[in-house]
Amino acid sequence: MAQIKENLARISNQIEEACRRSGRSNDVQIVAVTKSVSVERTKEAVEFGLLHLGENRPEGIQRKVEEIGNSVKWHFIGSLQSRKVKDIIDQIDYLHSLERISLAKEIQKRASRVVDCFVQVNVSGEESKHGLMPDEVIPFIKELREFDKIRIIGLMTMAPNSDDENTLRSVFKGLKSLQEEVASLQLPHAPCTECSMGMSNDYEIAVEEGATFVRIGTALVGDESGESL
Repeated sequence: MAQIKENLARISNQIEEACRRSGRSNDVQIVAVTKSVSVERTKEAVEFGLLHLGENRPEGIQRKVEEIGNSVKWHFIGSLQSRKVKDIIDQIDYLHSLERISLAKEIQKRASRVVDCFVQVNVSGEESKHGLMPDEVIPFIKELREFDKIRIIGLMTMAPNSDDENTLRSVFKGLKSLQEEVASLQLPHAPCTECSMGMSNDYEIAVEEGATFVRIGTALVGDESGESL
């Protein structure tokens, strides 16, 4: 239990330093990715003040919502099949993976309230990555103006699994630039003020390049399928 507390203190300090280096205020929200840990460890994370939790499978988020409830903010960070929308859409606070109109239509049909969504962008262009190409993002967001159950609060990307800092920075800079371009359009349904980018191995670089939501799992809560605490 103490290890999560130590991890959180270290990561919080590193984020604070990254904000200082980049000359920005610390408005970064840590999303604790609990997909690889038990309900028990997730509860420990909540006890230490981690109130934004991320899951990538409908079954996982349903089980944990049942056990933990809605005293926390639930983030769905995985690819969401349209047929699964009805099972989780009223249990989540944020969706980080909106990338197609068919999914938007299902959210519009099934949600009982407005859902804060990030449009997923494949900035790196890797075939293995989900998401829209950068030049598809603005037309897609404009197409969502009639969907009153969807609010586009930002963009999300996943960087390549690389140790090359220049590559990582290029991807994060690309998302930040695109986010600012969307925000400048001042679309009522898409304020697009946020950037969800950065994970356990690259969150400091992501923060330096403008991340406002970082999704951290292993470095924060560990991985009980391959223990790393």
